[in-house]
Amino acid sequence: MDQPSFSVVRLNPKGDARAIRHGFPWVYANEVVTDRRTKAMTAGTIAILEDAERRPMGLVAVNTASKIFCRMLERDVDVVIDAAWFEAKFARALKHRALMYPDPFYRLVHAEADGLPGVIVDRFGDVAVVQPNAAWADVLIETLVDALMKVTGVTTVIMNGTGRARTLEGLEEKTIVMRGTAPTGPIEATMNGATYMADVMGGQKTGLFFDQRPNHAFAANLAKGGDVLDMFSHVGGFGLAALANGAKSVLAVDGSAPALELANAGAAAMAVSDKFETRRGDAFAVLEALAEEGAQFDVVICDPPAFAPGRKSLDAGLRAYERVARLAAALVKDGGYLGVCSCSHAADLTKFRNASSRGIGRAGRRSQVIYTGFAGPDHPILPHLAESGYLKAVFFRL
Repeated sequence: MDQPSFSVVRLNPKGDARAIRHGFPWVYANEVVTDRRTKAMTAGTIAILEDAERRPMGLVAVNTASKIFCRMLERDVDVVIDAAWFEAKFARALKHRALMYPDPFYRLVHAEADGLPGVIVDRFGDVAVVQPNAAWADVLIETLVDALMKVTGVTTVIMNGTGRARTLEGLEEKTIVMRGTAPTGPIEATMNGATYMADVMGGQKTGLFFDQRPNHAFAANLAKGGDVLDMFSHVGGFGLAALANGAKSVLAVDGSAPALELANAGAAAMAVSDKFETRRGDAFAVLEALAEEGAQFDVVICDPPAFAPGRKSLDAGLRAYERVARLAAALVKDGGYLGVCSCSHAADLTKFRNASSRGIGRAGRRSQVIYTGFAGPDHPILPHLAESGYLKAVFFRL
């Protein structure tokens, strides 16, 4: 296959060529020369990126409708972006996951960090869920899916085209079965000895959060023989892992009735329903109600949604994290443990930990930081891109 002739996108003098050469994968709209030719490029166009002196810097995927105008695909402008290229990317990603995990339940592709900008692939056995959160992946989705099936052997591929990332790219929301047949119900996925029910067609994100796996394991060790409160539980992430490791009881709280139904189904599959209770409601209201009831737990974990998805919401997000920690700390027994998590990349570890510590202090508790965790190795971090290292988990002993 011959390499097609590419359009050219050029950095303006304000473009940060040094950062890009050092590995930063994005070019923002205000960094490029946006003449009539450039503005006319269709979303998903692959082009050659040049610096202000017209020196080639790599192949990029262009989206004129996004603040991220270009995403770096390859430094070598002679590389062909075809089926073989996708197969090589998937094979490299699979080799790492197969080494790390005995069972095929993991994030197979973590976007820029795995060399496929904006592309998420989560694997559930023979089913893969693809989130093409960049226009170029939408354009090449058929080639991408064929390569994915060839390399991994999955028989069903679902495109989950929903979420904030696609909205920012100007892409329509849709969920469709690309290959195979849609699952007739939730898929059982195993992690840390626990069984989770993943709704890959209608659940949150791809149906399950694999990123918390190592933090689930750490919390489960703390929970042996103890009573556990799993706030923002989703499908029972921390709570079911705790029960798999010998927790005495778990109360799982979430605002979503369907998520709690899946959590109960997971507990039933593990034969621990007698130790597993759920409560639906607003997390802040439930935390306050539990305090009024005099409830106390050996381990409390709070894993809320992103309170600070961007810089504009950072201050409000940090206040929300502080409030969560304050309310949760009141429910922890003396000598017990509080785990707090953030998936807001805008709130870095120091800011998040400090906000949580302030909340604990405002609750009148003293604390020790005993563990700081991040996403598992199936969520690699691109060192040049802070957004790829979004997850933080901090555990305190009170």
